[in-house]
Amino acid sequence: MISKTFKNLIYFFFLFPGNLVSAQLIYDTPESVGLNSNYIETNVDSIMHDAITQKAFPGAQLLVAKKGNIIFHKTYGFHTYDSIQRVAKDDVYDLASVTKITGPLPALMKLYEEGKLNLDVPFSTYWKSWKSRNDKKDITLRELLAHQSGMNPYIVFLSDVLRKGKPKNRFIKSTSQKRYSNKVYNNIYVKNRFNRKVFRKIKRSKVRDDKTYIYSGLASLIYPTLIENITGENYEDYLNTNFFKPLGCEVLGYNPLTKNFKNSIVPTELDSLFRNDYVKGYVHDENATLLGGVSGNAGLFATALDMAKYMQMLVQKGTYNGKQYFKPTTVEEFTKIQYPENENRRGLGFDKPIIGNDTLSIKEAYPAPQVSPTSFGHSGFTGTFVWADPEHELVFIFLSNRVYPSRTHRNIYNLNVRPKLQQVFYTSPIIEEKLTNN
Repeated sequence: MISKTFKNLIYFFFLFPGNLVSAQLIYDTPESVGLNSNYIETNVDSIMHDAITQKAFPGAQLLVAKKGNIIFHKTYGFHTYDSIQRVAKDDVYDLASVTKITGPLPALMKLYEEGKLNLDVPFSTYWKSWKSRNDKKDITLRELLAHQSGMNPYIVFLSDVLRKGKPKNRFIKSTSQKRYSNKVYNNIYVKNRFNRKVFRKIKRSKVRDDKTYIYSGLASLIYPTLIENITGENYEDYLNTNFFKPLGCEVLGYNPLTKNFKNSIVPTELDSLFRNDYVKGYVHDENATLLGGVSGNAGLFATALDMAKYMQMLVQKGTYNGKQYFKPTTVEEFTKIQYPENENRRGLGFDKPIIGNDTLSIKEAYPAPQVSPTSFGHSGFTGTFVWADPEHELVFIFLSNRVYPSRTHRNIYNLNVRPKLQQVFYTSPIIEEKLTNN
């Protein structure tokens, strides 16, 4: 008998001759790539069950692909702590900041590749309102994407909308109206042009004099409008046409409640500040909420399989299922460390391992110490984490709702859950697959 893995290779050879790395993901066993399924399942089960017991999250799922094979995809726990609805493999999660590398970033990469964006000219070349600001007029897109610009980390725009905990009528209406059509929750509609206030406050925000690494999500709020200005297309349509639909990402997108998906959506946090309810299907992040759920800093929802396809495309240097999305040089440019001399580990948009990560213990490392220096990914505030390692041909997708019922739940960090899970797939005993022929 010819092994299953060998048959798959033959199939993809005829489907994509001369370009095996462009193949699409398929399900297989850890043994198909030389890993031990008993070791992996025993260790992952132990870490997950301990995390749920200690209320790091009510439930989660993990998908891992290696060498183009999905070798592990398993769910744990429930949507909430009442143990009513079990986590399912096709559940939809709020990606939070993983949106940054899944939404605006591929669009920016494409525009860079097409010569419509230059990483090293002032960002004010494209975002004209910054030309009048001495502290921002010379900031480059490279500095913004690598968090090397000195921009403030965050602005709480919700404080502009509320007065003593109550919504201001000038920004919020209880019914949809011509100038208030951005629905952000049941009976809550935000002024359509609230983004102008966002852009104005970002423009007026202070910039640090010393260009040191400080994580800032402010520019991500601008990117969708920038992309629309350059392409002349609707931001969501541009993403769907150029990336999400061709990749076969069936759910990946903004505002899932408007899409009539059959998939269950996992709830996030009890919002006691604005929506006064358990948030489910609406973006958790308040700033993205005030932009109608469509933003560059948060707002995307996806399944584990959706994210695996996107990250696998990047592992394969920009190609997936016979279609090239980026040149290999583009992927390499955006996923490499930009400012190591400033002890800044970041790529362009992508997060990277801590510098010297391989010398650290599992308690100190980020992510697992075994990942390669070429690896990259991002985490999300809601408990999501995606990582790709081209050197080991490994994609790691972890989805959870750790903020349920409150963001005070921090055991996902205290227990170091995600690096420990990731480490399992690097420390598994190697198994030589035995091939038998007819």
